Amino acid sequence: MNNHLKSSTRRHFFTDCGIGLGSMALGSLLGGTVHGAASATHFPARAKRVIYLFMAGAPSQLELFDHKPKLKAFDGKPLPPSVIKGQRYAFIQPDAAVLAPRFSFARHGQSGAELSEMLPHLAKVVDELAIIKSVHTDQFNHAPAQIFLNTGNAIPGRPSMGSWLSYGIGSEARDLPAFVVLKSGGNLSGGSAMWSAGQLPSSHQGVPFRSEGDPILHVSNPAGVDARAQRASLDLLGELNQHRHARVGDPEITSRIEAYEMAYRMQARAPELMDYRSESKQTLEAYGAKPGNGKAAFANNCLLARRLAERGVRFIQVYHAGWDHHSQVENGVRSQCGQTDRPVAALIADLKQRGMLEDTLVVWGGEFGRTPMVEASAALGRSKGRDHHPQAFTMWMAGGGVKPGVTLGNTDELGFHVVENPVHVHDLQATILHCLGLDHEKLSTNVGGLDLRLTGVEKHHPIQELLG
Repeated sequence: MNNHLKSSTRRHFFTDCGIGLGSMALGSLLGGTVHGAASATHFPARAKRVIYLFMAGAPSQLELFDHKPKLKAFDGKPLPPSVIKGQRYAFIQPDAAVLAPRFSFARHGQSGAELSEMLPHLAKVVDELAIIKSVHTDQFNHAPAQIFLNTGNAIPGRPSMGSWLSYGIGSEARDLPAFVVLKSGGNLSGGSAMWSAGQLPSSHQGVPFRSEGDPILHVSNPAGVDARAQRASLDLLGELNQHRHARVGDPEITSRIEAYEMAYRMQARAPELMDYRSESKQTLEAYGAKPGNGKAAFANNCLLARRLAERGVRFIQVYHAGWDHHSQVENGVRSQCGQTDRPVAALIADLKQRGMLEDTLVVWGGEFGRTPMVEASAALGRSKGRDHHPQAFTMWMAGGGVKPGVTLGNTDELGFHVVENPVHVHDLQATILHCLGLDHEKLSTNVGGLDLRLTGVEKHHPIQELLG
C-alpha cells in the first residue's frame, strides 16, 4: 500500500461546461472514487463497509444506556466537590444540582444489556451490539467535538474518516461514490468539514445525497440535451483536461475528470437506487420509511444506507441532528427516539437477515455526553436540561469485526467519570480502521514534512476487547 501521499497544490481552474453537469454538480460530485483503485489492506479485513449513524447534538447517555440509580438520591442536590473539581462546562456552573434520570431501564436479550424504556426496538436486537460506556473526548463544544470525532482533529481542514477509507482501500462501486453523506434533523454544527478530504485528493471527499428524488441536484440533463450530446461534451472536456494535466501535472484535474464521469454513470444508476418499489411492504414498515415524506427522513436514510451498502459504497455517513437538549431533556430524548429507534433497529435486523451484518460495521453515537447535573436558566428559558459532558459517554458498534452482545467500560456511580476501560475517540477511530483491515499508524499523508493520520500522533490502539 502507498501509505504516504505528497502534498500538492490545488488549482481550481475548472469552469462550468454548461451542458447538464455544471459547476454546482461538480462541487457535489468531487467524492467520486476511481473504481478499481483500491489497495491491499494491511491485514485481512472483517468488514467491507461502514454505516456510521452520527447522532449530532450529543444524546444523553443517562437517559439511554448508562443507568445510574444513585442519581435519584442526589436529585436536586449538588455533586460532591471532589467529583467536579477542575471541570469546565459550556453553560452551567460545576455546583449545579443533580437531575435524576428521566426514564426507567431494564435488561434485555441473552447479553442482559441495560437499555432505557425509550429504546424498545433496539432492545430486540441488543445481542448484536457492542456497547461502549466509557468513551471520552478532548472537546466540549459541538462544532469542534463533531469535527474531532469525524476527522481526528478539532480544527477544520483535516481528512474525514470516510475519506481515509476511500484513500486507503478505494471503492467497490463503479457507478456510485465511495463515500456518501445522508442528513436529517436540521443543521450540523461541524458542517461540511466533517466529510472533507482535507489534504487528500478531493476525489476522496464525501458526497451529500438526498433521501428522495435525484440523490444529487443538477445531475440530470436539462431539457433538450440527450445522452449523445452529453457524451460528446464530456469527451471533449476530458481531452481538454488531459491536455491541461499533461502541462501542469495537478492531480486535482484528474479528480475533476473523474467527477464528471462519475456523474455521467450516476445518471443511469440513480433512478434504480432511489426506486423503492423493489422493497417489500414489510421492509418499508419495519424501517418506518415513507419515501417522499420529510417527516420520515431519518428512516428513509437508514433504508437508503442499506441500499448504498448493497451497491458497494465504502462509507455511508448518516447524520441526524436534534440531540442538543439543554432544556427539557426528557421531552427531547422521547422525540428523538421516536424518530430513530425503530429505523436503527430495522437496519440491524435487515442487514442480519440479508447476510450483510457480518461484513458491515455499524456505528452509533454523538460527539460527547451529557452532565449528571441539571441545566436551568430563566434568562435563556431553559429548565430540566443537561449540559455538554466530554468526560464520559456511550456509543455502540455492531457487525463486521466486533463481538456481539458485549458491554465494555463503566462510569462511576454518578455517571461522571470513566472508571473502567476508558476509550478515547482516537481508539474508536483506530478500531473502525482495524475492522476494515487498516493499521491506523500506517495510513497517513505527508504535508509539509509532517505525517498526518486520523488518530493523531499520540499512542492509541484498536479496542481489543471488542474485536471478534
